[in-house]
Amino acid sequence: MEQFIKPPVEVRYSEELALLAANDKGKKPVSWKLSPAAVRTFIIGGEVATPEGKVKISRKFYGNDALVERAVITLAGSRGLMLVGEPGTAKTMLSELLSAACCGVSTNTVQGTAGTTEDMIKYSWNYAMLLSKGPCREALVPSPLLIGMEKGIFARFEEITRTPAEIQDSLISVMSDQILVIPELGDEGLVLARPGFNIIGTANTRDKGVNEMSGALKRRFNFETVEPVRDVRLEKQIIVREAEELAAAGHIDCPVDPDVAELLAVTYHELREGVTAEGTVVEKPAAVMSTAEAVSVFFQALCHAWYYGSGRIEPAVLTEGLLGAVCKENKDDLGKLRGYFKTAAKEKSKAGELWKAYIDSAKELK
Repeated sequence: MEQFIKPPVEVRYSEELALLAANDKGKKPVSWKLSPAAVRTFIIGGEVATPEGKVKISRKFYGNDALVERAVITLAGSRGLMLVGEPGTAKTMLSELLSAACCGVSTNTVQGTAGTTEDMIKYSWNYAMLLSKGPCREALVPSPLLIGMEKGIFARFEEITRTPAEIQDSLISVMSDQILVIPELGDEGLVLARPGFNIIGTANTRDKGVNEMSGALKRRFNFETVEPVRDVRLEKQIIVREAEELAAAGHIDCPVDPDVAELLAVTYHELREGVTAEGTVVEKPAAVMSTAEAVSVFFQALCHAWYYGSGRIEPAVLTEGLLGAVCKENKDDLGKLRGYFKTAAKEKSKAGELWKAYIDSAKELK
């Protein structure tokens, strides 16, 4: 694990996956590593019965448990799954967890961008070998879609609406017929999908209209909307857990203060919802106020405390990180952030010394 900055999910949670597989008595779709029941337990946590007793499985996705069940059933029915929602709502994490649990591989991925081509999705050629031997299987370089079809595993398509519409539509025939034709190989160029093959896509709602998916492609997917975390206590728990894991990976021996995490969770929640816990309406920033951003801001402050400070997060450093996250796209968000802290100064003045120091540090926002 220490050899990698971010190990794939199947490596990071290999012990839990092996434990679930060894004690899985549920019904499995063809080629799946785990049953749908075990996949659900792996993602949202629970207990697994072993000969030695019950063993706890950690929760990895904090969200709607029913959504996870629907996603697993969609994939078990060999239908494409499209996860949509605001940026930072753990769509990518959920797609990785599903892929690792169902087929043991989460890295068979296409990253959608404006420059994504059909070659990057299906296949390309080793041109030196192509010139030497002509079109042959040996000269073929498979891309994630072809790899998924031949191995019977999932292909993940991230940020699909960032990809040009004509490239997106190259998926339609494959998803309909489960066949990929490679004309250059003649009679040998017909690839039939093996059982277990499927596609999980993700798309940000803020990208809507950039490269809108065609109706034909939409009909090949079941859509599930991943909502932002609405519970402040849960958001605080996520910030603490993620920060602890990041700190351990970076050998940062700083205490993760849950009270400071709560400050940030409350701030993000109230700015995202546009209303404080006390009921006062505040202006929502144009920036994405996601839990993932909150984790980044908190960990940045933790790193500052480790490398420059006393080992404890200073409210002023937290505020500086918050400023950079909120105002990176729109300068008008600075006024909204100042307005929020003015409201907080009135409503949270009795919340304790930590809140007072946090609000005081925001007075110098520039």
